[in-house]
Amino acid sequence: MFTLVRHVTTLCALGAALAACGTAGAPHTTGRGPAGSAASAPSSSQPPTLTPGPGGLTPVFMNGPRTRGKTVALTFDADMTADQGKRAAAGEHFDNPDLIATLRDLKVPATVFMTGRWAEQYPAQARSIGSDPLFEVANHSYSHYAFTADCYGLPTVSADRMRADVEQAYASLRKAGVPHPMPYFRFPGGCYDQQSLRALSGLGVTAVQWDVVSGDAFATDADAVVKQVLDGVQPGSVVVMHCTRSAAPTTERVVRTIVPELRKRGFRFVKVSTLISQTGSHR
Repeated sequence: MFTLVRHVTTLCALGAALAACGTAGAPHTTGRGPAGSAASAPSSSQPPTLTPGPGGLTPVFMNGPRTRGKTVALTFDADMTADQGKRAAAGEHFDNPDLIATLRDLKVPATVFMTGRWAEQYPAQARSIGSDPLFEVANHSYSHYAFTADCYGLPTVSADRMRADVEQAYASLRKAGVPHPMPYFRFPGGCYDQQSLRALSGLGVTAVQWDVVSGDAFATDADAVVKQVLDGVQPGSVVVMHCTRSAAPTTERVVRTIVPELRKRGFRFVKVSTLISQTGSHR
C-alpha cells in the first residue's frame, strides 16, 4: 500500500496483494463526520478536514506544510479483508499489540487507519486504541477491497457500494467501542480515481494518503525500513506503516529506532489531524 501519486490515481508501490496496505484543498474545521451515518464525529471535537473540491469532490491530503516546524505524523494501517476470518481463527495475527505498547511507551501520537473487519476481529484492541488520547482512529474501509480496478490484485468494490462500504466500516468501529472515529479515510491499496472520489462525496471525509513509504510490508530487514523512513521524512510528512504482525513483522523494531532518531533531528510527532489543521486557513 505504498503509493506514487500521479494526477488523480494513486498507485501502490509495494504489492498490495497483501491485505495490509493501507491535490488537497484548503482545510476548514467541521463538526460533521460522514453525513447521515453512525460515523458522525462529535460536534464538540470539530476535527479539521479539507474543503471539498469542485462539485463536492472528496478532498485528498498527502502531507502538511513544509514551513510550519519539523512535525511528522506516523500512520498505521490496521488491515484485514472481509474474508480473512478463517486465517485469523487458524492463528494468523493481523494485530500488533507490541507496536501499540511501544508507541505508548515512547509517548508517540499516531493515527491508526482501521478496517471495519479488523475492528470486528479485535474489538478490545480497537476500543483501547480509540479511547486513548494518544491516538486517533480513522477509516480504512470495511473490507479492504480496492476502490479502483487493477489495484495490485485486490478484490474491488463496485462504485455503487463504495459509500456503503465506508459507512459500514464506521459502524463497525463504533460497535467495537471506538467513541470518535475521525472523518478521515484511507483508500485500500492507496488506489483512487475520480469515480471513487465522487462516490464518497457528501460523506464529509478527507482522503488521507502519505508522502513517505516506509516499506515495512512483508519486510524482514528492519534496518532497511529504518533507512527508508529516515531518508524520506521532511517537515510535515505523513509516514505510512502497518499494524499487522503477519504482514509487517519488523514495524515495532523500526519504530523503536526511528522515534529517538527523528527526535534527535528535532522532529515532533503529531497526529494527522494536527497536520491538516496546519494546512492553509480555517473557517
